[in-house]
Formats: sequence, structure tokens, C-alpha cells
Amino acid sequence: MRSLYNGIVLSEDWPPRRTREDLLAFEPMRVPYLENPPEVIPIDPGRQLFVDDFLIENTTLRRTFHRPEYWAGNPILKPEKRWEFTSRRPTAMAFSDGIFYDAEEGVFRMWYRAGNTTCIAISEDGMHWERPELDFMPGTNIICLSGSRDSSTVWPDLDCEDADARYKMFVFHRDPWRASVYLSPDGLKWDFKAWTGTTGDRSTMFYNPFRKVWVYSIRDHIRGPGRSSYPENPLRRSRRYREHSDFVAGAAWRDEEPTWWIGADRLDGHHELAPDIQPELYNLDAVAYESIMLGLFSIWRYQPADRPKINEVLFGFSRDGFHWDRPCREAMMGISDGKTNWNWGNVQSAGGCCLVVGDQLYFYVSGRNYGEGETRLETMSMGLAMMRRDGFAAMEADGDTGELTTRPVRFDGKFLFVNAVVDVGELRVQVLDKSGKIIAPFTFENCTPLREDGTCQAVSWGRATDLSAISNREVRFQFRLSNGSLYAFWVTSDRLGSSGGYLGGGAPGASGFRDLPR
Repeated sequence: MRSLYNGIVLSEDWPPRRTREDLLAFEPMRVPYLENPPEVIPIDPGRQLFVDDFLIENTTLRRTFHRPEYWAGNPILKPEKRWEFTSRRPTAMAFSDGIFYDAEEGVFRMWYRAGNTTCIAISEDGMHWERPELDFMPGTNIICLSGSRDSSTVWPDLDCEDADARYKMFVFHRDPWRASVYLSPDGLKWDFKAWTGTTGDRSTMFYNPFRKVWVYSIRDHIRGPGRSSYPENPLRRSRRYREHSDFVAGAAWRDEEPTWWIGADRLDGHHELAPDIQPELYNLDAVAYESIMLGLFSIWRYQPADRPKINEVLFGFSRDGFHWDRPCREAMMGISDGKTNWNWGNVQSAGGCCLVVGDQLYFYVSGRNYGEGETRLETMSMGLAMMRRDGFAAMEADGDTGELTTRPVRFDGKFLFVNAVVDVGELRVQVLDKSGKIIAPFTFENCTPLREDGTCQAVSWGRATDLSAISNREVRFQFRLSNGSLYAFWVTSDRLGSSGGYLGGGAPGASGFRDLPR
């Protein structure tokens, strides 16, 4: 039995064996750690989010979910160069690919698709992007010729000891209906290493740093050699799962069949214009964010006759990297009306999923339209959406005061911080011992009330700012909130509040992908 950083114990048979019939039931995925949470939850590292009830023993607060807002300056990238017009569909979009912050260079980097090639763009602010001229094909920003490429994923591997393998790339090809994997020292010059077994289009990969494994998010192939359609497959678009500690070895599967993983389910609902069509899971990208894995679920609703596919991006959350809780089924990054809008249809996620920029999260998604004066010329571009840091879900109290008590937790740090909006309300915290008795001086009465809107607010009890006296003890935190929202809490050894958690695709000012003291 293997215990994770958060106290969750993995089953002996890992990854769990799911079947096609499990997905055909179209029931939401069971999440064992929510049904039977650990008796004591270690809360190192990372900010602790209230996206589910994993941390909550009881509460009178209500949970609300929030969505990012599209930036008014979208699209941030659209087809402009001749090599972005080499197919019948002008293309300048990250079809997963990858968007990460490069701390060494001090820039955002976007790998993206242009026709059947892979290109790179850079930005100083994450909003305005430039195409550097590179040596691979002089005068262009092309870094890889990928033949019949479909989706791709690029991932910086900052902990890799092999300098020639610090970047990984996974590329699906429609011919031969497999994916290829590459390694690179800099994300620009790539060496081919292996082919995967047969897989489906829109297959991707990501890294789970909590368990130090590469995860291959594999589309169950619904078309391919000898298959002109898929009426015999009622699942249609769904995902299989494979993990491995070695990126190249893990990708080079042949005879073994990756386990069934997840698909759309009955809670995804039917589009009002297609009530008889079952939604499908078009893609699943994921990244480590603070103390959880964040999943971006691209859900296909249906294919209209007069516009691009109705795909929208929804959030999911995992604390073991395999089982996903999807408590909110509203589109987080969705389509818009108007065929000339960059996101008129087919909105899908980018590899890296989100980046931390100050007090905000940046999400990058691709979208498609039909362009001015055209009826079927599908143009593919990129957009940006932004949301408060940790802003996925909040525990809220309107007017009346409410409370939240955590399950028993244990930590190594000293200082308690919260992300909360209490500029017209108040938040106090006290600490209880194993039996539920209040531990002095950490009481509501001694707590200095928080009355601001801030994503990193320190909690203190008069002169008592240091929790070292109860470090590594089994305790509960109790939050009392009025007229406000509580997004996250964490305990750290850093007086300035760095959490030690993960930063998605990175953050300006951070030295890597973790929130460490600066």
C-alpha cells in the first residue's frame, strides 16, 4: 500500500482497472478518497482548496464555483504568417501543445500548431505574443515538421538530470495513427525517440509531480486504419490511462492495452439543440496546481451543420491523479455567438492548463470561427481567460455568520495564511485539538480579525503568529466567516506566505513550477 502526500492510500492494483462497461454506464466517476477520506490529512505542501469536501468535517457555509473571464483583447494569437495558411484551415493555435513560463529567460513560451508544423511564440506579459525567427527553417518560428500531426503536448522537465532531455514532446499523427515522442535540451531542437502503440487522435500527456509519473491521456481510437466510422462504438470519444516514471519507455507501449479511464457522463447534460446526442469527452489535459491535480475537460456537445464543433472546457479536480471529481458542470471557457468571433466553436484546452500571474490565474484555450466572407473556412486561434488565484471554488457566508471545521490535519509549518474576500465582512480562525477542545491562545477571541480582500493574508492571534507549538500534531482548523468568501488556507514555514505548492505552468517571479521562498 502506498500513501500519498495528502494521506490518501493507493490501492495495490494501480492504476485501477476500469472497463468499457464502467464508462458505458455514463455515471459520474466514483472517487474513493471522498467516500473514505484519511483519518488525518497532511496539508504539506500547497494551498488547500475547497473544491470538494475532502478537508471539511462540517460547515454551515455554502460552496460556490467561479469561472474565468475572457480577456477583452482576444484573440492573443491568430493566423498571420504564410506557413499558418498551408492547410484548408488557417491555424495558429495550441492544440494542447503547451504554454509555460520560462523562469530562466523571463518569458512566456507557447508551442502551437501551424498547419502540420509545430511553432513557438514568446511573450513578456502573457497577453501580447511574438514569433521569433529561428534556425530550423530560417525566417520562420517553426521548430518541428510533424507530418500529419493532430494534437501535441510539450512539457518542460525542470528536474531532469539529462540536459538533453529537459523538454518532452508527444505528437499524435493521423498516419500511422500513432503518437511519436521526442526529447530536447531547449524546447527548440528535437530528437525523435519512439512510437507509441495504436492510439486515437487528440491524445495528450502530462506530468504528475506528486507521484513523479508521466501520464498518457489516450483517446480511445474511434477511427483509423480500416475504420471509416464508429457507429459500433457508443462511447465514441473517451479516455484511456497509462502512467510511467520514464517518459520514453512509458510511451513505447505495444501489445499491452492502457486501462479505460473516464468519459462524459449523464451530468454533462445534452445541448438544447441536440437533446438526443450524448456528450463526449474530447480531451483531458491536467497539471499540478498547489495541492491538487487540476483537469481541463473538453466536452463535445454536438456537431452542428453550420458551425464548428460545440466543444467547451470544464474543470475537474483530483487528489490522487486518477479519480476525478467534477462538481460543477457549467462551461468554464465556452463558445460565443457570432461566426466571426474567435471562439464561435470548438474551444479546447492548452497543455500546462494555467499559469499564476500575480493574483490571477491565466488559462489559454483555442477556438475556431468561419472568418469574414467565408462559409466553411475554419480559422483556428488562441484566447486568454483570467480568474482569481485559487478562484475555482469559495466557501461563502452572506450576511449571517457561518463556520467551517476541517477534518483532522497535520502540518510541518509555522504560519497560517488564507485567500479570502472579507473587505465588507470578517474572518476569524481558531484551532482545536484531537478531541475538539480549543487550543489556547489560538481562539476566535484572540484572533486578529481579517477584513480585507487578499490572496495571501496572514492569520495571527495577538502576539501569537507562530504555530510551531502545534506543528506535527493532529489538529482541526475552525473558520468563522461573515459577509465574505474563503478560497484557500495553508500553513508554511515562510513568513511571506509561499506555500510550497505547484504553480501549474509556472509563474513570473518563481524559479520553477513551485511556490518556494524567494
